[in-house]
Amino acid sequence: MIIDFHTHIFPSAICQNRKLFFQSEPAFELLYQSDKSRLIGAIELLDDMDENEVNKSVIFGFPWKNPETFRMHNDYIMEMVQKYPRRFTGLGCFDPSADQAVAETERCLEGGLAGIGELAFYQAGIDELALKQLGPIMKMCADRDLPVLIHTNEPVGHAYHGKTPITLAQIYRLIKRFSETKIVLAHWGGGLFFYSLMKRDVKESLVNVFFDTAASPFLYDPEIYQLAVRLLGDHKILFGSDYPLLSPARYFAEIRETGLTKSQIDKICGGNARQLFNSAKSSDE
Repeated sequence: MIIDFHTHIFPSAICQNRKLFFQSEPAFELLYQSDKSRLIGAIELLDDMDENEVNKSVIFGFPWKNPETFRMHNDYIMEMVQKYPRRFTGLGCFDPSADQAVAETERCLEGGLAGIGELAFYQAGIDELALKQLGPIMKMCADRDLPVLIHTNEPVGHAYHGKTPITLAQIYRLIKRFSETKIVLAHWGGGLFFYSLMKRDVKESLVNVFFDTAASPFLYDPEIYQLAVRLLGDHKILFGSDYPLLSPARYFAEIRETGLTKSQIDKICGGNARQLFNSAKSSDE
């Protein structure tokens, strides 16, 4: 089974009138001010999944600041999960600094979503205030054994829209602070896993941490797959396309050239995600 762990879909009200949602949402405007930045709904994603033989996608929205907007968007995610339960697993998404973020976490999890994410800090890094705001959200997910997907990026290299001022030290403090929560670091965790070569502390801190491959063809050479398997193990990597930014086909072409075994590829492209969500179900039984 192929599972895409990282996809974004939007309700038609946003897809058809994106400019109406720029007000007081600087991150959304930055990322989607250009018409070339695609906004898609569930049907477009399903069509692409069928074309690329993706069995299931993890869907979520955008970390909106406005409670009315993130509730509307999360309602759409819940509706699509209920309508297409065999094709979609959903996460609740919002700005963690929003006044109603904690209440929205509970509402989304009670509404059948399988975790929270992609949470992002586009204007600032993950500072102490951000960690404090994340606290009750992370605990709620830890108590239910559900994952939290965090937007990360590499702190060096070329600039691009959506690249945050996050540092590896901040990402590391995050996973240390919330060691009981299953955390998925998007975009290879900004390269944090390279430090698992260190003899002390880092390996142990990554016990509950997973890394998705979102935007990998834009960011890294294909060799990153072999390196990640060697340093982390093949059970820690989750295929995520960041669709509609990139099609899964681009990833599959790269992965086929890495020299990984079929077993390793099967784990990365679906087995690990299935295990991650199934472990949460088992803990509830």
